[in-house]
Amino acid sequence: MAVSIKDIDGLKGLITDEWTEWTEPIEITQDMINTFADVTKDHQWIHVDLEKANAGPFGGPIAHGFLTLSLVSYFSMQIGPDIDGVLGALNYGADRLRFLNPVPAGAQVHAHSRVVDVTEKPTGILMKQEIAVHVVGDDKPALLYESLGLLIG
Repeated sequence: MAVSIKDIDGLKGLITDEWTEWTEPIEITQDMINTFADVTKDHQWIHVDLEKANAGPFGGPIAHGFLTLSLVSYFSMQIGPDIDGVLGALNYGADRLRFLNPVPAGAQVHAHSRVVDVTEKPTGILMKQEIAVHVVGDDKPALLYESLGLLIG
């Protein structure tokens, strides 16, 4: 059952230590990594030079940390929370970002989250969510992110 954006106590009731269910996994292909490198002009060998990366510390190319971070928007649509009356949501920033584990090319990643804070602001509701992106099957997250979203209702 969804809570209303007008119900601050209900929104604060979303704060929990429990993680949501996992999102659907998405594969991080080498083509995706190469495209991200082209867009960001970050062609570091660990991402795009297959021969050098295969001989490198991770045994193959890995995704850019910011590529993994960019998928948070996609994952967020799957992990909610479900709030009625939201007219828009703005990226307000972040309180914490850690890249904890590499994401190898060809790996599948998925995410889960939890609400850790809700604050009333004059322009809306500021919601902080902790989002963890994992390579499927890995206990240690590849990325841990405290996202700040301003919900407008």
